[in-house]
Amino acid sequence: MSADHAAGAAPAGTFDAVIVGGGHNGLVAAGYLARAGRRVLVLERLDHVGGAAVSAHAFEGVDARLSRYSYLVSLLPRRIVDDLGARVRLVKRRQSSYTPDPATGGRSGLLVGRTNTFAAVGAADDEAGFAEFYRRCRTVTERLWPTMTAPLMTRSQAHAHVQAGDPDAGAVWHAMTGAPIGAAIEGAVSSDLVRGVMATDALIGTFARTDDPSLAQNVCFLYHLLGGGTGDWDVPIGGMGAVSGALAAAAAGFGAEIVTGAEVFGIDPDGEVRYRSGGREHRVGARFVLANVTPAVLAGLVGDPAPQLAGGSQVKVNLMLRRLPRLRDASVTPEQAFGGTFHVNENLTQLDAAHDRAAGGEVPQPLPCEIYCHSLADPTILSDRLRETGAQTMTLFGLHTPHSLAHGQDPERLRNALTSAALGSLNSVLDEPVQDVILEDGAGRLCIETKTTADLEHILGMTAGNIFHGGLHWPFAEDDEALDTPAQRWGVYTAHERILLCGSGARRGGGVSGIGGHNAAMAVLESR
Repeated sequence: MSADHAAGAAPAGTFDAVIVGGGHNGLVAAGYLARAGRRVLVLERLDHVGGAAVSAHAFEGVDARLSRYSYLVSLLPRRIVDDLGARVRLVKRRQSSYTPDPATGGRSGLLVGRTNTFAAVGAADDEAGFAEFYRRCRTVTERLWPTMTAPLMTRSQAHAHVQAGDPDAGAVWHAMTGAPIGAAIEGAVSSDLVRGVMATDALIGTFARTDDPSLAQNVCFLYHLLGGGTGDWDVPIGGMGAVSGALAAAAAGFGAEIVTGAEVFGIDPDGEVRYRSGGREHRVGARFVLANVTPAVLAGLVGDPAPQLAGGSQVKVNLMLRRLPRLRDASVTPEQAFGGTFHVNENLTQLDAAHDRAAGGEVPQPLPCEIYCHSLADPTILSDRLRETGAQTMTLFGLHTPHSLAHGQDPERLRNALTSAALGSLNSVLDEPVQDVILEDGAGRLCIETKTTADLEHILGMTAGNIFHGGLHWPFAEDDEALDTPAQRWGVYTAHERILLCGSGARRGGGVSGIGGHNAAMAVLESR
C-alpha cells in the first residue's frame, strides 16, 4: 500500500469505489468497474482473497487442494465469466444423485442420472412424476434466469414474464412462490425417499420444513434450481480457489487495486473508509463504498443498529480418503454412487424429524447429509502420487444443524458431536466404516476437517454462520417496493446513498454467483 493511503493523507474521493471484502462478489464488482475505467480499491481482511470460495491444503503433508467452504458452482452466469475474461473452467458430474434406501440399510438405492433406478426402491411409478415435476419447474427457472443480471422486476412483472413463455407456467409459479413447496413435491411423487431427494434443494443452509408457511424453503428451492435455468451444479476445475483466483486476476488486469491483510473498522456514509494494515491505520475516500460483507457487519462498521438476520443451518466435514468406501448396494459402484450428490438419511420423514429435533436443541440422529467427491470429476486437485494410489476427496454437508445449537455450547464439543453425527449417518449405509479408509496426515492424524456455523462467523465474518448472509430473498421486488434509484433497481441499496451491498446480502445474492457483485457495479455505473 502506498504512502498516499496513510492516515491523514488521502483526500476524500480518491477512488471511484472502495470494495470492503475480497470474496468472489467483490472481485466481480471490481472487475466490472475497473473495466469501465473506474479507479477501484478492494480491501480484504484475510491474507488472501476469495472469502468462502477458496481452496486449501487442509491436511498437513497431504498434497490435495480442497474447496474448504463452498464447493460447487451453479449460479455463476457465463456472461460474467466472459465479460471479465476470467479463466473459469467447469465440468459436469458423472451422475445427478444416488440415495441409499434407509429402509434396507443401504442394500438398495435410487440412482438418478445417466441411469435411473426408481424400481430398486419401490418407486417405479414415481419416475415419470419426478421428471415431469422438474420439467414444469424449468418453465419458471428458464425464464427467470436471464433476469438475474438485469434490473429487478416486480413480483407481478416476473409472474407475467414467466407466463409469457408458457401459459401453463402460472400454476407452477404459484406452487414455487405462493404455497409451501412441500405440497407440490408430495403431489408429484408418493415415495418418501423420492420426496426427500426433491426436498433437499429447499433445505440446504436453510432451517425450515418443506411445509413452513414463511416460504423460506421455497426461496432456497428456487435458487437451487435457477442456475442456467436448469439448476445444474458443476465442479470447478482446480477447486473453488481457482474460481476466485481467476476473478482476482481479471480484476487486477483491468487495473483494480487489491490489498489483503486490510481490516476495515469504520465506514462513513460520506464515503470514507478506515482500515488497519501493516500495523498502521489508514483512510481512503470514495464516491461509492461497496460492502461485500453481511448487512449486520456493515451496520457495525457504519454505526447503524444491527438488523436481525436468520442464522445458518449447516455443517461441512472435509475428508481425505485412501479410496472410496464399499457400499452395501451391489448394483452400483462407489464411483457411480459418489459421482453426483450422495444423499444419506434424507427421506422426507427423516428430514422433518431432524428439523424438529434440532428445533428442540439437539443434534439430529440420524443427521441428514449430502456427500460430494470433487476429485472424481476433477482429479487435478490431487498430486500425481495421490491419484496413483486411488485417493479421493469427500465432503459431507449436514442439514438441519442450526446456529442455535451453538448457544451455550463449547465450540469444540459441538464440533465433535457434529462430526460424529455426520460420520455415523454415512456409516449407516456403508459396508465398512468410513473411518477405515480415511487417510492419515503427516502427523498421523485422520484427515477430517469440520467447519461449523461458528467457524464461518469467526473466520469469514458470516453473521450467525449464514452462508447466504442472513437469508435468501426472492429474485424480484414486491409490487409496493420503491425502485426509483439505480441501487434500488439493482437490488443493492442500503439506507445510505453512497453505500451499496455487493455480496450475498444483496437481493439476488447467495451462492457462488457473482451476481451481487455484477449488480452493484451496474448500479454504480448508472449513477450520476
